[in-house]
Amino acid sequence: MFEFKTTTDDCIKCGKCIPTCTIHNVNMDEVTSPRGFLDLLGAYQRGDLELDKNAKDIFESCFLCTNCVDICPNDLPVDMVIEQVRNDIRKKYGLAWYKRLAFFLLRNRKIMDIAAKFGFMFQTCGFKKVESQSAMVTRKFPIIKMDRMVPSLKRKSFLNSHPDVIKNGGKGKVGIFIGCLANYMYTDIGKALLEILKVLEIDAYLIKQQKCCGAPSYFTGDFDSVDKLAKFNIEYIEGFMDDLDAIIIPEATCSAMIKEDYAHFFHDQPEWKARAERIKPHIYMASEYLEKKTNLAEVLSKKAKQKFSVTYHDPCHARKMQGIFQEPRHLLAQNYEMREMSDPNRCCGFGGVTMQTEKYHLAKAAGLPKAAMIKETEATYVSAECSACRMQISNSMYLSDVNNVTFKNPIELIAQALKEQ
Repeated sequence: MFEFKTTTDDCIKCGKCIPTCTIHNVNMDEVTSPRGFLDLLGAYQRGDLELDKNAKDIFESCFLCTNCVDICPNDLPVDMVIEQVRNDIRKKYGLAWYKRLAFFLLRNRKIMDIAAKFGFMFQTCGFKKVESQSAMVTRKFPIIKMDRMVPSLKRKSFLNSHPDVIKNGGKGKVGIFIGCLANYMYTDIGKALLEILKVLEIDAYLIKQQKCCGAPSYFTGDFDSVDKLAKFNIEYIEGFMDDLDAIIIPEATCSAMIKEDYAHFFHDQPEWKARAERIKPHIYMASEYLEKKTNLAEVLSKKAKQKFSVTYHDPCHARKMQGIFQEPRHLLAQNYEMREMSDPNRCCGFGGVTMQTEKYHLAKAAGLPKAAMIKETEATYVSAECSACRMQISNSMYLSDVNNVTFKNPIELIAQALKEQ
């Protein structure tokens, strides 16, 4: 069993975490607060708490937003210990069939490619398309009871739509780790990134054998899948990382998983932990690399100002886990009017696979305040470098009738600005 005692005993019960906690703001109960979780985890390890279905429900209610970790005076890894107990939950109760299917597909890209093609062909049977958001809304069919917006599948994935290597002039060379949502659904993100690299004359390597980073499995407790995916990706990246300037990722969750969570996951496998640490300096969020390592800001400053405004949402896995929030804003501000929402750091409420399925009511409740903040800015676009946030925020805006704001990844907005004379 994972050792929870150190973390739970070090909690001084100061309560600073509670006002920032996403689930506590939705369900104001001490049990569903960071110090409540830690108390229960301590009781579980001492044998005073059975991991019954009530405890399962409580531990699966955390959004893993890391707000508590960010503000904790003792820097306690509350998210990490909850991820660990979810593995114990999975061992005891198993996974729902749809989670097993999803994680099987994410482990097997070739089969996922085929499934995505069939999904594209038949998605309009259960959904109607919303062109403005590149998304689908559930039709009122008996088998699909929730009225919600989800991203639409594309005819062809990003990785299958472009050659392995795209030569742009040789002023640099980067690998692109695209992420599953951007590969199969939000494919314009990858296309926009290629357009930016072309302008900068940086060669692009699509490193097509990449597999899912493992984040969906990690947050759900399927550690067997994480072990396989993380080891494959680490070994794969090791094979070429010294030949490239960087591996860039236009997704906060994927970047945080590879840069931070791989080392956390392999806490009890020293060899793999060390290997995870070795690849970390080579991994960048796309906006981070473009702002710090290229002259993109200068190039953008010479382009025309856009007649549009942007409000930027800080993904939890960008600002709190990687300290990235100024970089995308700096790039966007070269061409767009920036309008800050009242709390750009507030979690959008995505929360992972379990939250989006079995606890959708919590995700919905957490997302509506974010939609209200976006509406207040009266911005043309809302942007975040995270497709999970995009999926959640787009749905929250749909449920709130915020129809005059379009979600775009900052990479898409930057590419849009570069096209202007």
